[in-house]
Amino acid sequence: MYVSMVWQIPENGLVTGLSEPVVVLEGHSKRVGIITWHPTARNVLLSAGCDNLIIIWNVGTGEAMIQLEDMHPDVIFSACWNRNGSLICTACKDKTIRVIDPRKEEIVGEKEKAHEGARPMRAIFLSDGNVFTTGFSRMSERQLALWNPQAMDEAISVHEMDTSNGVLLPFYDPDTNVVYLCGKGDSSIRYFEITDEAPFVHYLNTFTTKEPQRGMGYMPKRGLDVNKCEIARFYKLHERKCEPIIMTVPRKSDLFQDDLYPDTAGPDCAIEAEDWFEGKNGEPILISLKNGYVPGKNRDLKVVKKNILDNKLSKNTEKRGPANKSASPTPSRKNEAKLDEVLKEIKSLKDLVSSQEKRIIQLEEQMSKIAI
Repeated sequence: MYVSMVWQIPENGLVTGLSEPVVVLEGHSKRVGIITWHPTARNVLLSAGCDNLIIIWNVGTGEAMIQLEDMHPDVIFSACWNRNGSLICTACKDKTIRVIDPRKEEIVGEKEKAHEGARPMRAIFLSDGNVFTTGFSRMSERQLALWNPQAMDEAISVHEMDTSNGVLLPFYDPDTNVVYLCGKGDSSIRYFEITDEAPFVHYLNTFTTKEPQRGMGYMPKRGLDVNKCEIARFYKLHERKCEPIIMTVPRKSDLFQDDLYPDTAGPDCAIEAEDWFEGKNGEPILISLKNGYVPGKNRDLKVVKKNILDNKLSKNTEKRGPANKSASPTPSRKNEAKLDEVLKEIKSLKDLVSSQEKRIIQLEEQMSKIAI
């Protein structure tokens, strides 16, 4: 049995290593290759494994709520929620793109041989509900395509790119309708604007670097520096390091650029997990970036395990006499381990403060010498 683990990162970042996950999710029989949080419902997580199975979890209880079996006969290359999380789209090794209603557990749209090449495909939802895919033609040319999930017989648009072998990884900005394409093994990032007029997918530009990328991560919009007109930030994976790549729009004005930063999806969830599993939907809660994003109070993930034994234990405790109730509780091993972890973190923070104080003294000495 393969597991996924959910970890809680402290509010001010990592100071010491984390030893215990908040929750362990057990359900896949093979390696898990895809995990993605629901865009609007709290604690809902999708995972897809090499067992061709998709599981949708309520992380708040640690339960596997939905299991989408027998929909994918082969390895799942990608899985993506739509804007409000009512549908998912997947790309599979069998060359089929599927649009799935996970709560009804049914396929509501699919296209066989969306890209006829043998190399892996990717599929993502756009904010208007259309599906954007990357793949390869029969002649091994890299392709982009746009699909309407209600009529997937023919693509809205197909674009041929080049003959490179690198799989194109799409990253989408719903606020500006721009798709960034990062090819594995490429040393460039191409970006396109999606519109509702032909040719629908418009090439904008290419950002080129010296070294090829092994992988790529994408920063949420609320993490960007609006004072520098930063419109995208990527984290490029090298063999031994992770390099930030920052894209900015040159503007002379120091004023907030409304056209670059429309209201974007914030971190707050529109609905609770239980509401979503019962059939409700919620649109993303938008926030303004006018004064930059200021994180709110950190909300820790609370896991409530539904365990029959818990009820039995509580009943047994109630039956005990007053002598038992007055006995002082002994700390469990788990509490002792947590105490040790807190003490280690306190020590590391003290060491950090001490080293910073020494550094300040050194810098002050250097300043006094310069002033003389």
